[in-house]
Amino acid sequence: MGNLTNALQGLRAERKQAQLQVEKLDQAISVIESLNGTRQTHQPTRIISKASRLKMARAQRARWAKARTGSQQVLATPKTTDSAPVKRTMSAAARKKIAAFQRARWAKVKQQKKAA
Repeated sequence: MGNLTNALQGLRAERKQAQLQVEKLDQAISVIESLNGTRQTHQPTRIISKASRLKMARAQRARWAKARTGSQQVLATPKTTDSAPVKRTMSAAARKKIAAFQRARWAKVKQQKKAA
């Protein structure tokens, strides 16, 4: 029993020292805040009437509905079953241009091989 009472007294003494330390830190913080002018005071919560809360709720529901209709219009594009993006078709003129450039490129490569 003697050991327990000694331990208890020791713990109480440590707690008292810790409380003093915390109080000193609080005082230092309040001094610094008063010098800086940034003392934070607790402001009371705003009281809103039931009618105002109903108005705010209606307005928020309207915003949500507007957002939902906007997102549905975007989703109206045809969906594919796989995750790959939709492939675009190339015009005939563009395909002819690309083919002509490729033929010229390969002709150049073949010419360089013959020269070498």
